[in-house]
Amino acid sequence: MNRLLDIRNLGVVFGGLSAMNDLNFHVDEGEIVSVIGPNGAGKTTFFNTITGLVHPTSGDILFEGSSIVGLDPSAITALGIARTFQNVRLFANMTVLENVMVSQHCRTKQGAFGALLNTKAFRQEEQEIRERAHEVLSFFGSRLIGYRLDQPAYVLSYANRRRLEIARAMGTQPRLLLLDEPVAGMNPKETEELTKLIGRLRSEWGFTIVIIEHDMNVVRDVSDRVVVLDHGETIAQGSFDEVSSDPQVIEAYLGRPVEKK
Repeated sequence: MNRLLDIRNLGVVFGGLSAMNDLNFHVDEGEIVSVIGPNGAGKTTFFNTITGLVHPTSGDILFEGSSIVGLDPSAITALGIARTFQNVRLFANMTVLENVMVSQHCRTKQGAFGALLNTKAFRQEEQEIRERAHEVLSFFGSRLIGYRLDQPAYVLSYANRRRLEIARAMGTQPRLLLLDEPVAGMNPKETEELTKLIGRLRSEWGFTIVIIEHDMNVVRDVSDRVVVLDHGETIAQGSFDEVSSDPQVIEAYLGRPVEKK
């Protein structure tokens, strides 16, 4: 397999506090990799560093063999890395359709001149953007199409806002999709539905996926490989069965057993 993302000796320090320490991580093209760990393990900092929201103190991040350290988040998105957030961040007053259309800005060629003069090329590109947005939203079945297309994002249910955020990330046409706790706050039925969708994101759309998730049933059902972080370091990786029985992982989640005197 081709190595799509390769993180080498990554370090992140905030005011003398080490959030990531000599972290090594990779994702092969076509993989679904879950990143797990207790609260405060550095998982969201990990995503923020990949996407350019946090600059590493040391180490390198390679995407398709080229370093992306120091690039702006918009440039990283244009290269083919998209993400969702732990706390949903939609354009609340835009419609469902507009949220996905605007996400394609990084793929457009017509600039302000074309928009101002409403040129034929601009109109054609806008139509293509609209059609692609429809295609992306249709992936979620009836949840985000029909009358919902013209609804502002703020009126959606929590689960549908989660779905829309994934749709917006899909609209950027990424090669690597980073999902930060995609089923957080969902009920069991919604969780089951989204778990199936994650598998389809790879099988039908060809995305390579990295997931941060606390729901171990989701991790078990979707992951080719699981990487466990604790205090910004990798303490275990392998199949779900391997890491779930690893003593270091159990200790990180549950603490060290009290020694009897």
